[in-house]
Amino acid sequence: MGIKFLHTMVRVKDLEKSKAFYELLGLTERRRMDSEQGRFTLVFMCPPEQADGHHDVELTYNWDGDDALPGDSRHFGHLAYTVPDIYAMCQHLMDAGVTINRPPRDGRMAFVRSPDNVSVELLQEGQAQDPREPWVSMPNTGHW
Repeated sequence: MGIKFLHTMVRVKDLEKSKAFYELLGLTERRRMDSEQGRFTLVFMCPPEQADGHHDVELTYNWDGDDALPGDSRHFGHLAYTVPDIYAMCQHLMDAGVTINRPPRDGRMAFVRSPDNVSVELLQEGQAQDPREPWVSMPNTGHW
């Protein structure tokens, strides 16, 4: 019997703000479940081309707050996505007010953080792009 990857769950404090961040990355809501009894909402988001339920990020929102949510989710590790143009994606995120914690100085890899401090790795699909400004000179910001 083989195992299959299903999803990665992250707790969120503000569901709409977090959902908007993942939409900036290009993910779409695939499924939503509200539990009156459990007092939580689950939102499953994925790349539109991969809506098979095996590439999801599950956003878990507890209606009554979440004191268990750590101040820094680095113990989690990170989510990773390939993008067709690393520079265009980073510019898009910056234009929307997202901090680029580790700029794509090498034309290949960048890191950003979600509103809930989840680290997200962005990788250039295929070969790395040629390094270029302003990315080459941009310093790291915070933790990634």
